[in-house]
Amino acid sequence: MAKGPLTGLRVIEMVGIGPCPFAAMMLADMGADVIRIDRKPDPEAPNPYPTLGTKFDVMARGRRSLALDVKHPRARQLLLDLVTKADALVEGFRPGVMERLALGPDVCLERNPKLVYGRVTGWGQTGPLAPAAGHDLNYVALSGMLHALGDADRPPTPPLNLVGDFGGGGMMLAFGVVCALLEARTSGRGQVVDAAMTDGAALLGAMMYGLRAHGSWSAARGANFIDGGAPFYATYACADGKFIAVGAIEPQFHARLLALTGASDPAFARQWDRDDWPALKGRFAALFATRTRDAWCALLEGTDVCFAPVLDMDEAPRHPHNAARGTFVDVDGVTQPGPAPRFSRTPGQAGSVAAPGQDGAAILADWGWSDDAIATLRRDNIV
Repeated sequence: MAKGPLTGLRVIEMVGIGPCPFAAMMLADMGADVIRIDRKPDPEAPNPYPTLGTKFDVMARGRRSLALDVKHPRARQLLLDLVTKADALVEGFRPGVMERLALGPDVCLERNPKLVYGRVTGWGQTGPLAPAAGHDLNYVALSGMLHALGDADRPPTPPLNLVGDFGGGGMMLAFGVVCALLEARTSGRGQVVDAAMTDGAALLGAMMYGLRAHGSWSAARGANFIDGGAPFYATYACADGKFIAVGAIEPQFHARLLALTGASDPAFARQWDRDDWPALKGRFAALFATRTRDAWCALLEGTDVCFAPVLDMDEAPRHPHNAARGTFVDVDGVTQPGPAPRFSRTPGQAGSVAAPGQDGAAILADWGWSDDAIATLRRDNIV
């Protein structure tokens, strides 16, 4: 039984890919009853995402699934009946898709004036680019953040889809939905949450924009103190070909780095002399290449050097710190990140992944449909 801080909330998720299921996962991890409105399975249709509908679809965890053909009038009516009993609906389609299905916010809010209608797109619901296709990389590019990522002598580095889809999109949608739900408790009125990945990626860069306005951040890539330009905030190769990450920004941490590594060249003491940074990075690179990653861990891990080994996805779950905190969990034999953040009294929980449509009858029964009504819907192939 769910017991997280969002227990008691009912959320409808229109199944898609990327940021919307990530947001729904976050809500479900925290105890919300999130119902996935899946498409009716078509075994003949091509599937470019082979994990969808399997236990490996980690972002689908913790929800029950109801499969509907929302192009069918009776299926749409059933969905609108569910809307009257829901606290929130989240969707991640291109602008206008839900409206064309007669399931847009005006229709849903008319049925349930307290509903929070959460929408996540790349460009947002408005603006000249709103109708265009795009992906994470495009949205981060427009925010100004992609230009700052990577080495100075190479094109910008794609940050997986962490910055646009998940940080700037999914997390912003989840945050926006919870904010609107809190407001609805006092106003009694729902509203639309427009989460755009371009907006979210820009917001993630708030500190950098402040530094740029102050004159403390160079527009040149790889020339700043936290973008790999500084020798004291960078990754280095070790003797075994593995890597370490050093982040000794503050003077006391930098002094500890020099003391423990034996970096005695007086030039290292001029920490903020940017003209020296390229040469000092080379010297640090030569130094760290003299020992294996494990040897550097034995010397530096757990000290105030601000140090960590660069772990791959097989290594990270086994690290003693992650193991002690339960950062990763096992769900049905699949290792995956556990719910975050932590709550002292109402902890979140990572649930299993439902096959598309497997919970239709149970969902409708829990949400107030009679056995006879459910039997009719099943007989007519609506669910």
